[in-house]
Amino acid sequence: MSPLHLALAVLVAALWGVNFVVIEIGLRHFPPLLFSALRFLLAALPAVFFVRRPRVALRWVVGVGLSLGVAKFGLLFIGMEHGMPAGLSSLVLQAQAVFTAVLAAAALGERLGRTRLLGMAVSVAGIVVAAAGQGTAGPLGAFLLVVAAAFAWGVSNVLTRKAAPEDALAWMVWVSLVPPLPLIALSLLFEGPSADLAALRSLDAGGVAALGFVAWIATLFGFGAWGYLLRRYDASAVAPFSLLVPVFGMTSAATLLHEGISPVDTAAAALLIGGVVLVSLTGSGQRTRPETCRVRA
Repeated sequence: MSPLHLALAVLVAALWGVNFVVIEIGLRHFPPLLFSALRFLLAALPAVFFVRRPRVALRWVVGVGLSLGVAKFGLLFIGMEHGMPAGLSSLVLQAQAVFTAVLAAAALGERLGRTRLLGMAVSVAGIVVAAAGQGTAGPLGAFLLVVAAAFAWGVSNVLTRKAAPEDALAWMVWVSLVPPLPLIALSLLFEGPSADLAALRSLDAGGVAALGFVAWIATLFGFGAWGYLLRRYDASAVAPFSLLVPVFGMTSAATLLHEGISPVDTAAAALLIGGVVLVSLTGSGQRTRPETCRVRA
């Protein structure tokens, strides 16, 4: 990769890592399900009028929209709302690589191999260590919600692999059309119209900035740049940069939100990231467009 493209890959990872801090800030302004709905609404509109619909069956767009937009981000935002730290969330979500490998083996017949099985075992050990640390420092239920979000992300990865969209940006824009209505309906049902209206009436510059960052910077720019790199280079050259996301996520949360990084967190990070390396980087090295949906928040 050229120095410019190396810098772009690191920039995207940094933006996706910092995005967890922005999500934490946004949750101070919005209920979690409403925040997620508005995020996807802004990512889809007006961009959908300027990009072509991906040449894939509509069921794949709907399936990824529900699994990624409604399930993954709904669970993530609720988990963070209920006490899951931003930095730890950025780390635990990397378990999606393990869930993706298991689901792809079951649904697509992909072979795991001994190295990936070892990587999965190491990653699971990292999740257990992180759960033990969170169980003593915060609500374990919030931790499990983020683990469930990682599983939903794995589902969306497998569906994306089946769809095989050609343009990552257009794919993300059209997928973003699906979640707003279900998320708004769930928000009205569980968070209540009064809470949603209060959040919208009290909307200020901080809330607008958080929405703009997660929708336009982290989603549209991030996925557009990531897709551009994947069209120029093999996935095996680009995918390793995704491992920087929790590094930026945990350090930015420590710096901006004053979240502590305990020895248990450090051990969990080493195990989980090490396992993800083994799971993700032992393939054939061929280009696979679905890698565009492997890292995001």
